[in-house]
Amino acid sequence: MNRTRLLTTMAIFIAIGTLGAQLLWFPAGIAKAYPVQHAVNVMAAVTLGPGPAVIIAFMIGLLRNLLGLGTLLAFPGGMIGAFLAGYLYQKFRKNILAVIGEAVGTGIIGSLFAVPFAMLLMGSSVGAFAFLPSFLVSSMTGALMGWFILSRVNQDSLVQNT
Repeated sequence: MNRTRLLTTMAIFIAIGTLGAQLLWFPAGIAKAYPVQHAVNVMAAVTLGPGPAVIIAFMIGLLRNLLGLGTLLAFPGGMIGAFLAGYLYQKFRKNILAVIGEAVGTGIIGSLFAVPFAMLLMGSSVGAFAFLPSFLVSSMTGALMGWFILSRVNQDSLVQNT
């Protein structure tokens, strides 16, 4: 994929993830669930790979925070989930493994990283598993949305156009 196409695709994913947070969210435990972020993570991981997926997750988190649409918790979960989704897809070439990578990366690993992150940067003191249920619900919902969208897209045409 040439550099211009890669940057344009990344910008589109960032826009979808940033604006999608305003369109589709629901309360999930002590946090809000933003499944569009996780759907974008899966789609970016499969189509672009782990590096661009992590950059996209970071930029979505940054923009959402700058616009007052999110919290600092968007960083640890989103970036870890995007990396694991991209890594597993790159290694095994199975969309379902990108979904599992997103759910495990964000829902479990990211939720555990969020505890010290919240304590240090947000002044919040919570238990080790406080974020786990809401992160899992959000990441699983979004990852399945991303998988559904990918299943409807002809990936051969994505490869041919690169």
